[in-house]
Amino acid sequence: MLKEKGSLILEMQKVIDILITGFSFIAAYFIKRNLLPEGLSDLSNDPNYYIVLLLIVIAWYISFKWMGMYMSYRQQAFWQFFVAILKSCFMGMALVGIAMYLTRIQGVSRLLMGIFFMLDICLLTGFKFIIFKTLEKIRTDGFNTRNILIVGSEDRACQVIEAVEKYKATGYRVLGCFELEEKDLGKPVYGDHKVIGLIRDLETYLRNNIVDELIFAMPLKKIKNGDRYMVLAESMGIKVRIIPDWELHYLMYRPGIATIQFEEFLGVYNMALQSTPQNEGKLLIKNAFDVSSAAFLILILSPLFIAIGLAIKIFSKGPVVYKQERLGMNGRRFQVYKFRTMVKNADELLKELAEMNEADGPVFKIKNDPRIIPYVGSFLRKTSLDELPQLFNVIKGEMSLVGPRPPIPKEVDEYSVWHRRRLSMKPGITCLWQIAPRRNDLSFEDWMKLDLKYIDTWSLFNDFKILMLTARAVLTGAGR
Repeated sequence: MLKEKGSLILEMQKVIDILITGFSFIAAYFIKRNLLPEGLSDLSNDPNYYIVLLLIVIAWYISFKWMGMYMSYRQQAFWQFFVAILKSCFMGMALVGIAMYLTRIQGVSRLLMGIFFMLDICLLTGFKFIIFKTLEKIRTDGFNTRNILIVGSEDRACQVIEAVEKYKATGYRVLGCFELEEKDLGKPVYGDHKVIGLIRDLETYLRNNIVDELIFAMPLKKIKNGDRYMVLAESMGIKVRIIPDWELHYLMYRPGIATIQFEEFLGVYNMALQSTPQNEGKLLIKNAFDVSSAAFLILILSPLFIAIGLAIKIFSKGPVVYKQERLGMNGRRFQVYKFRTMVKNADELLKELAEMNEADGPVFKIKNDPRIIPYVGSFLRKTSLDELPQLFNVIKGEMSLVGPRPPIPKEVDEYSVWHRRRLSMKPGITCLWQIAPRRNDLSFEDWMKLDLKYIDTWSLFNDFKILMLTARAVLTGAGR
């Protein structure tokens, strides 16, 4: 589980809001002193307004936390952010007033505080509105969407679908509904949405389709062995929501990985089980770091890109960049880019070499692979420089700098259920496996456990540490 406690990304959101608040006070001070008509522009040197600013920073930091400023941009309407801003600013003013009374600070300009109060509300609202509308536009254009599968087809299911249709800009997409009996297949539920499958076939559907959230919108007592399906989704890293009938004692389920919390989903209250918390602020800042870093690395490494491309052309006929279909977050398909390290017909030769596979599990690896381009191919693999073109995948939003490596579809077809949870996070160029000692000698199971360990212990510090150790592995040629 991506741990939220102590998250530096959440703290960065708070720092930005505090900076806006501090700027608002400084701007109000400047307006009061220099821009107001004569008779309103005087300010005395007593009290010390630096101390007042310090009290404001402390009070607003506390009030932001108390008033719930840091909500999901996807699941909340903008008016809820505006209300939170108003409540935070009123709370902040109250705390500052109390602090000034206790510390006996007198003579603070009421007009100055009034200008600051209005300016802070306007700037905070404008900043949140820009973020809200930017994310809304991204989702409306079909990016950063989340696919929902609903178990049930009666009133609760209709309530969920109606909420999703009403708030399309949130990026949620309903795939369809599952029911218990065959007679319900194809039954219309709401609008164009209908029953597309039976719950007994849920595992097959989750394996072969992109599902981000599974919503149980029917009485749990009707589902035989309902905990089995929750364990299934939990093991695959799929978020589970339950529209409660307050008869949860029928379930007798205790999650082994996921955390339980009560949430509001587009106005519909539900119990949520998730093994990878979805925090819009975290993802936004992490993605911004990934894209900006990837663009910077492409710029400074462009001479190396050219040199590698020329070397590949000299030693082997064919394209410089090799494209291969891989699976990303929750099974989304995309083309991954790599510098070509094998001969042009490497995929055809794989069939002849299948019996020589030295790796367990669904992956294929052999030492001294005859398909590798002499000199250049082995060098690129040993230094992992063949992965550099994936910086373009990062810019496209398909990958991160750090995350579990993206598998090919046929490998995922052979995954056990618990293996699929590694797909619950955006794939990366490097991860714990890339920096593990003698990584190519690790078993497939150990490789999967490393990826899940990364997901369960994620933090920005760990990402930075992995990037530094990856750089060392590249320089020392620790790959194969």
